[in-house]
Amino acid sequence: MKYNGLGKKEVDKNRKKYGYNEIRDIKKISVLKIILRQVRSNLILYLLIAATVISFFVGEALTAYVIIAVILLVVTIGFFQEYKAEKAINALKEMIVPISIVIRNGKEEEISSKEIVPGDTIILRNGEKIPADCIILEERDLMLNESILTGESREVKKFAVRSEEIYEDKNTIFAGSFITNGKCIAKVIRIGMETKFGKIAGLISTAEKELLLQKKVNKISKTMAIVGIIISIITGAIILIQTQDQSSEHLVGILILVIAITVSSFPEGFPVVLITALSLGAYRMAKKNAIVNRMSIIETLGETTVICSDKTGTITKGEMTVRKIYSNHENYSVSGVGYGGRGDFTQDGKKIEIGREALLNKIFRTAVLCNDARIIRKGEDKIYYINGSPTEAALLIMSAKANVFSEDISHDVLEEIPFSSERKMMSVLCKEKNEKTLHAKGALQVLMDKCSFIERVDGIFRITERDKKRILKFEEDMTSKTLRVVALAYKKSKEDKKDGLEKNLIFLGMVAMEDPPREEITEALLLCKKAGITVKMITGDDKKTAIAIAKEIGLSKGEVVEGFELDKMSDKDLVKIVRGAVIFARVRPEHKLRIVKALKENGEIVTMTGDGVNDAPALKEAHIGVAMGKNGTDVSRSVADLTLKDDNFATIVDAIKEGRTIFNNARKFVSYQLSCNYAELAILLVGVVLAPILGWPVPLLLALHILFMNLVTDDLPAITIGFNSSSKDIMEEKPRKKSELITKNFIKIIAFNGALMAIFTLLTFYITYNLMGENVSYARTSALAALIGLEIAGAFNFRSFRKGVLNRSPFVNKFLVYATIISFIATIAIFYTPLNVAFETSPLHLNNWLVAIGVSLVLIVIFDAMKYYNQRKKFWDYEQ
Repeated sequence: MKYNGLGKKEVDKNRKKYGYNEIRDIKKISVLKIILRQVRSNLILYLLIAATVISFFVGEALTAYVIIAVILLVVTIGFFQEYKAEKAINALKEMIVPISIVIRNGKEEEISSKEIVPGDTIILRNGEKIPADCIILEERDLMLNESILTGESREVKKFAVRSEEIYEDKNTIFAGSFITNGKCIAKVIRIGMETKFGKIAGLISTAEKELLLQKKVNKISKTMAIVGIIISIITGAIILIQTQDQSSEHLVGILILVIAITVSSFPEGFPVVLITALSLGAYRMAKKNAIVNRMSIIETLGETTVICSDKTGTITKGEMTVRKIYSNHENYSVSGVGYGGRGDFTQDGKKIEIGREALLNKIFRTAVLCNDARIIRKGEDKIYYINGSPTEAALLIMSAKANVFSEDISHDVLEEIPFSSERKMMSVLCKEKNEKTLHAKGALQVLMDKCSFIERVDGIFRITERDKKRILKFEEDMTSKTLRVVALAYKKSKEDKKDGLEKNLIFLGMVAMEDPPREEITEALLLCKKAGITVKMITGDDKKTAIAIAKEIGLSKGEVVEGFELDKMSDKDLVKIVRGAVIFARVRPEHKLRIVKALKENGEIVTMTGDGVNDAPALKEAHIGVAMGKNGTDVSRSVADLTLKDDNFATIVDAIKEGRTIFNNARKFVSYQLSCNYAELAILLVGVVLAPILGWPVPLLLALHILFMNLVTDDLPAITIGFNSSSKDIMEEKPRKKSELITKNFIKIIAFNGALMAIFTLLTFYITYNLMGENVSYARTSALAALIGLEIAGAFNFRSFRKGVLNRSPFVNKFLVYATIISFIATIAIFYTPLNVAFETSPLHLNNWLVAIGVSLVLIVIFDAMKYYNQRKKFWDYEQ
C-alpha cells in the first residue's frame, strides 16, 4: 500500500500544537540546587560555620571573616567542579541522536526521532526502538519486547489494524519497546510525555548507582576522617594538659584548632574531583567516538584483558563493495568504490552491455527485491546514502550501477522470511505481473542446499555435482582474497505460506564483495599487544575469509574455531579451547554468549562487540558490552555499556586507554591528598609531643594555617592531578588487576612522602626557631612556607608514578602549573599584605625562601631517584 504521510504544513501545525517528541529531563539540576547541595552534603562546611560562630562569640572577628572566606572558597570550588561535571554529562547525552524513518509527501525521510509529530507515518524494522506510541498499519511477523513498560521479558505478538475498531494491546506499539522480529509501518498517535512511557517516566525519579570507584574513595575518606578526629582530639588534649590554661579564650582557641585539624584530615575534595574526572573523561571519550552509556564501566575498561570483536564494520570499514559476479559459470568484474553509484561491468577487461545480459539482470532484480536496506540519492551525481546493513547496501549499489531500482519494478510483497544469524539467508515472495516469485539470498552453502536447479543462458537445468564444484571453486578463490560471497536464487511459486517456500530453488549466481580493513587497525592491534590485551576476531564469515583478513591485519596466530565445532563442544572443553583460539568463524549470537562465559571462567575481563538484536545476551554477559552506533540496532545499544559512533575497533582501544588514565589519575590525586593530610597531622601531633623538650610553642601551626593549606595547597593541586592526560606509555602497561584503589605499596609511598614532608617541616622550624633564634611568628611562617613548597613538590611527584619530575616539562599538566602559581600568589598575600595580621605570619627573608625551595627540591630528587631505581630493579609493584 502506498502512503503519502504528512505534508510540511501539517507537520508544522502538529509541532506547534504538540511540541517535540522528547521525554523531559525531570532531574535537570539548577545552579541554585548545586550550591545548596554543596552546603547540605559537606560536613566540613558545618564545622567551619561552627568555628565562625565561636570566633564571633569570643570577639575574634578577624578570624571569623577569614573562615567565612574559606567557606565561600569551599562552596565555589565544589560548585564549579560539579557544574563542569553536569555540563559534560549533558553534552554526553546529546551525542547520539535517535533516528527514525518517516514517510512525508510520499517519500521516505530520515529524521531525528525528536522531530516526529502525531500523524506521522513511520517505518520500523527488526532491532529498532519504538520512538512514539503508534497504531500499526502494516506488519510482517511483528514481535516486540515491552519489558520496559510491563516488566515481562517475553515477546509480544502485534497485528495491523483490520477495521475501525482499535485494540490497544494488539494494534498499538508503545514508545520505549523494541522490535525483536519482523517490521511494520505505523501511524504516530502520541509523542513525548503523552506516551505511555512518558507518563511512567514522569512519575519515576531514578537515582544513579554509586560507582565502585566512588565506594572505594568514600571508604578512604571515612577512614581518614576518623583518624583525623582521633588525632585532633589527642592533640587538643595534650595542648590542654601542657598549658594548664583553663580560660574560656584558650579553650575556644583549642576548639577551633581541633575543628581545623578535623577539616584538614577530611578529604572533602575526593568525591567532587572523582565525579568530575569521570565525567570529563567520558566526555573526552565521546569526542573520540566512544559514548559511555554507564559510568561504572570506565573503571573496568582499564582492567580489560580480552577484546572479542566483530570483523565486519569494526575491524573492517563496513563499506562493502561488490567486486565480482559469478553467473553462467563465468566471472564479471565491477568497478567503483563505496557508495558512489558510478561503475562499469567488465568481462576479461571488456565492458559489457548490461541491457543485453538477461541473467545478470535477474541477479540485480533479486538483489534489490530481497533486500531490507534503503537507498537515497544525494544530488544530481550518482552518490547514494544508504540506510541498512553494509552487505545489503553493496547489493543495492551494484544494482544501481546497472540502473536497477526496486521502486522501478512493479511488485507487491506477499510474504517475507527475514534474515537471521541462525538461518543465514533471507527470502521475499513477490507478486510481479500476476506471477508469484520467491527471491532469496544468503550464505552459499546454506542457499545451495535449498537449490535443486541452476539457470544458465541456455535454460534451467538440474544442478549437478560438477556445477557445485565450479561454484565452490569460485567461492574458494574469492574468500582467499578476503572477499565475502553472497549467493542468489529464485523460483516461481504458487504458494503463499512460508512452509515449503524455500525448497527447489533455482541458483542464479553469486556476488563477491570486499570490505577492506580499516587503515588504523594494524596499529591498534599492536597497541593491544603491548598493553597485554588479547584480541579475538568473531565473524559470521567462513573460515578462509576470516583467516585471510586476520593475516592481512597482523592478528596474532592461534587456533581457528568454527561454529559447528562450538555446537559439538561442551562448556568445559570450550573453557580450555578459548584460551588459544584467536578466530571464531561462522559464529551465531548464542556462540558469542558461550565464548564470553568461557573467557570469564578463565578469569579474563572481557570486552565484547555486537550490533544485532540477538547479540544482546552476549553484550550483557560481558564485563563491557560495546554496541555499534552506525550499523547497530537500538536493542544492542540499549544493553551496551559503550557505543561506538564510528563502529571502529581503534575507538575501543582509545576508550581502554582513557579508562586506564582515569583510574590512574584517581590513584594519583587520592595518594597525593592522603600524603598531605598525613604530613599535616604528623606535624601537629609530633609538634605538641616535642614542645616541652625543645621549648616549642603549641600548636606548631595555627588553625588558619591549616585551613589555608587545606584549600590552597591540598585541594587545588589535587583537582588538577585528576586532569592529567594519558601518558605515552600507559598502553605499554599490563592490564590492571582487580585491586583496591590504594594498595599496600601505595600506602608505603604515601607514608614515606608524608613522613619526609613532616620531617623537613619540623626541621625547618627547629633551624629557624632554635638555631637562628627567630621569634615564634617568624618560625611558624618559615615552617609554613616549607610545607607549602613540599606539598606543591609532592603534587609534581605524584603526577607520574614512573617518570621523574626533573627530566619532564612542568607543562605536561598545565593545570597543575596554574594551581602552583595561584598557591604561590596566595602564599605571598598572607605573608606580605595586611592579611598577615589575621594569619599571624611574618614577611620572610630570602634565605628562608631558599630553605623552603631547597627542601622541596630534595623531596623531588629523592622521588626521582626512587622512580629511576624502580624502573630498573622493580622493587615495588603498584598493584600489590
